[in-house]
Amino acid sequence: MTHINALDPGASPLDFYGFELRRHREVAGLTQRQLGDILNYTGSLVGQIETARKLPTQEFSERADIALGTGGLLSRLVGLVMRTQLPAWFQQVAELEARATEICTFQMGMVHGLLQTPEYVRAVLGALDHSDLDDRSAVRLARQRIFERAQSPVFWMVLSEAALHQEIGDPEAMRGQLAHLLSFENNPRINIQVLPFSAGAHAGLTGSFTVFRFASDPTIVYTEGYGSGHPTANPDTVMNCSLRYDHLRAAALSLKDSAELIRRVMEDCYGEQVA
Repeated sequence: MTHINALDPGASPLDFYGFELRRHREVAGLTQRQLGDILNYTGSLVGQIETARKLPTQEFSERADIALGTGGLLSRLVGLVMRTQLPAWFQQVAELEARATEICTFQMGMVHGLLQTPEYVRAVLGALDHSDLDDRSAVRLARQRIFERAQSPVFWMVLSEAALHQEIGDPEAMRGQLAHLLSFENNPRINIQVLPFSAGAHAGLTGSFTVFRFASDPTIVYTEGYGSGHPTANPDTVMNCSLRYDHLRAAALSLKDSAELIRRVMEDCYGEQVA
């Protein structure tokens, strides 16, 4: 049986999750191995989650809630756990994503994290650092659960055509990522426009940025540097970036033409290779 460390449930959301998982398992009279067998996971993994050495996934949480009759407790906790595992400088941004009614983003070099596929995420996060890649990827992907809410935010992405050609991961990963973008073609709440090379000089040359709008709070603009994020509600900055975004959206291809370009790049650049 995996050694059980003494956890302080108040130390962090991850510790609290592990504490609650262990408490409900013991109330059910199950060993870690027995619970693992029920959930189709190893007893070792159950032990690592209980001792806050491994992050739980949404799937694990949902299965454990059913098996232990927790009333959905673990599934509710896992979102908080994932958010607190983000880099400290990014946690505020994840909070903005979770509260926003509208998210408008311009991306120069790669697809926004909220629309990235698992393979694309791993390639991005593993570019220089392969440590804890599974957990770090799961944390990023967990942010996408905001689109599962009953009233999900309206999401607009203007994406530079360069991002379609920048091969992140292998051709299969890129093909999957572009296919994922196309899957939103008929979703009115997730809108993707491509800014083509033919647009020339444009309002986003100074870099990527995101505008968050809320039901009652002030609009916030977010820009990002290496290892740091810069959210601001400064009215002049918000007005400037909102104007820039309007011009970028006007210069970009229509939703229909954007989808056609994505489809063409996917087929021409990342199609099946004939030996």
